[in-house]
Amino acid sequence: MSVQGSLDQQWARVRGRLKDEVGETAYRSWLKPLTVADFEGGQVRIVVPTRFMRDWIRTHYADRIKALWSGENPGVQSVEIVVAAPSRVAEPVGAPAIVANDSPPPRHEPEPEPLPVSHHGGSEDRADELTAPLDPRFTFENFVVGKPNELAFAAARRVADASSVTFNPLFLYGGVGLGKTHLMHAIAWHIRKKDPPRRVIYLSAEKFMYQFIRALRFKDTMAFKEQFRSVDVLMIDDVQFISGKDSTQEEFFHTFNALVDQNRQVIISADKSPSDLEGMEERLRSRLGWGLVADIHPTTYELRLGILQQKADRIGAKIPPKVLEFLAHKITSNVRELEGALNRIVAHAELVGRAITLESAQDVLHDLLRASNRRVTIEEIQKKVAEHFNIRLADMSSARRARAVARPRQVAMYLAKQLTQRSLPEIGRKFGDRDHTTVMHAVRKVEELCGSDPAFAEDVELLRRMLEG
Repeated sequence: MSVQGSLDQQWARVRGRLKDEVGETAYRSWLKPLTVADFEGGQVRIVVPTRFMRDWIRTHYADRIKALWSGENPGVQSVEIVVAAPSRVAEPVGAPAIVANDSPPPRHEPEPEPLPVSHHGGSEDRADELTAPLDPRFTFENFVVGKPNELAFAAARRVADASSVTFNPLFLYGGVGLGKTHLMHAIAWHIRKKDPPRRVIYLSAEKFMYQFIRALRFKDTMAFKEQFRSVDVLMIDDVQFISGKDSTQEEFFHTFNALVDQNRQVIISADKSPSDLEGMEERLRSRLGWGLVADIHPTTYELRLGILQQKADRIGAKIPPKVLEFLAHKITSNVRELEGALNRIVAHAELVGRAITLESAQDVLHDLLRASNRRVTIEEIQKKVAEHFNIRLADMSSARRARAVARPRQVAMYLAKQLTQRSLPEIGRKFGDRDHTTVMHAVRKVEELCGSDPAFAEDVELLRRMLEG
């Protein structure tokens, strides 16, 4: 039997044991593409297709591979992971075939045209065709920085300014309307201005999926791969959209690997952190969190006021300070809604010819203010009450019945009944699947205590004011 033949048999047994240990998904992603090169001087050399994969294997699997192989062959003293010669399109060897199981666009939509082909054959043309329009208002200069977004802003600025990749990927996440898309556009504008030859693609995850499905339909996946893997900076907005879309995730996974391996910058945004993205493959979640993850917290009063003042200055509107302060206090959900409210007040004043006052602002925004007052969630109530009474958030749903836990839980149920539109059964489900009669009892008990204990009533009223904001 030849040495190579013996090695191949040993490697087959080692891989079989690894597959049993790590599971099918991890095996297919990381271990199946590996091939044995040679065995010399007690060292086995294993070839991987990319530097990204080499680093990952060295960190997570190399020691285990050596241990298993030493069990098969005591002559194996070390295992070296090396990168194969680069191919025209960087994609892991042995990667599973792509199957079009994502939902195509609805049948009533127009039949998509084939992928655009550049007459000059240049990747710059293709990048321009794929990139979504950038909003000229969304620049770094127009972004108001405060404590909730200072990390995300600093990270975005560093990536835009850097001539080399500092961390990859940059992952920005936060709730709706907090500034993720603004920062993404600002990065793209800055790179275009500072270094025009750099090829940048910015698009939503939805459009990425649509382009992929179109490439599958027209059997033009090679052009798709080259379009996305030949750029210098790839920016994908709202990546949570591809959750549960297996084929799109598969292609995005390989595109991500190829770009990182070539030291190209990848920038991602989502509404949740990588670890909290449901419906996303574990291997993709681990990759998304490999660089710098920067979150954007909900806005503070000071930040909202700063945004309103900048917006008013930019459009040249003279808004009384009391009106700006009122809006910053009342509209707390997101920046888009805040700016929209300011636009409505200014437009009303110009069209009707009335001066802008606190009373006129309340009148114009009556529907928005009413909706804002109702928009307290049970989760917010639970969190605020748990913090106030110094208990764990998990105790809101636990079976613990000690008074130190049960009383705050009853207060949270009472406030949920007062401040939200949820039914009693819905509230009960949010508190560990409790029955609606438990919620009714909690409401009655809190009302009784408020009538007999002024200190307790003051606590409940303070919590209500904090939640109504």
